[in-house]
Amino acid sequence: MDGQGGSSEGQAVAAELRRRLAAAPPGRLGEAVRQIVDHAFQIVATLKPTPAELDAFVQFLTDVGYATDARRQEWVLLADVFGLSDGVLCKDRPGTTPGTLPGPFYRADAPNLPLGVNLCRNGDGQPLSVTGRVTNLSGEPLAGALVEVWHANAAGRYENQDPDNQPEHNLRGRFITDAAGAFHFTTIRPGGYSLPDDGPVGQLARKLGLSLDRPAHIHFAVTAPGYRRLVTAIFDGSDPAIGRDALFAVKPELIGTIRPEGPAFTLSVALVLDRDDTPQPTQDQRG
Repeated sequence: MDGQGGSSEGQAVAAELRRRLAAAPPGRLGEAVRQIVDHAFQIVATLKPTPAELDAFVQFLTDVGYATDARRQEWVLLADVFGLSDGVLCKDRPGTTPGTLPGPFYRADAPNLPLGVNLCRNGDGQPLSVTGRVTNLSGEPLAGALVEVWHANAAGRYENQDPDNQPEHNLRGRFITDAAGAFHFTTIRPGGYSLPDDGPVGQLARKLGLSLDRPAHIHFAVTAPGYRRLVTAIFDGSDPAIGRDALFAVKPELIGTIRPEGPAFTLSVALVLDRDDTPQPTQDQRG
């Protein structure tokens, strides 16, 4: 590690740590730690941090830990804000609908509803009619697919983070596509929002000039036999934050056009699923 560690003492420590890590069993964990160590010592050699700066870094990590509990995952927020979650978890085959993170407000217990129902349970907001179709890469409709939907209200608040002001399961539902792979429902036009800045990650983002804004969007999760489950979101292309999404989730294929139609609005959605090529276990492997 030429020049790593700054001082000769730092270089000696870096070299000794690498020697010790060389004895680790082969595998991705050891390789990952070795690369992290190499980069960390290179940063130390380049920036030459003071003891106070090192203390501040350790304190930041400590604060992230303190801010994390059963209701708030500050570590996940850290990975999200720096684009690590999207880069690792959302890998898509060309031609399929890009995936996004489900976010912390997904609920697996949303009610099963008939096509055409209104998801808005309190009447607050501008009416929005959504029509969609689920197909595979060949354009064949996927009948009987399960489509889960959830989104924030006009103020950018999800029902389960705002239980005192919204009915249970407001703006949520599960639908089954018809013979043409289609689905439709009525809801209200969602609003955008900002990620919290009252914790260490939000405060760091603000200091770095990073956006915490999320443009308005509707989440979809689609499940069909023989296909990979798709979790995605369609974003309101007219939202002023469309070019600065804090989670780097906005991709051209996910920008929707919400059109006015009389006193209401309309949105059309096309969701393309990828086949599940995961090898299935044989009878012997099943046991």
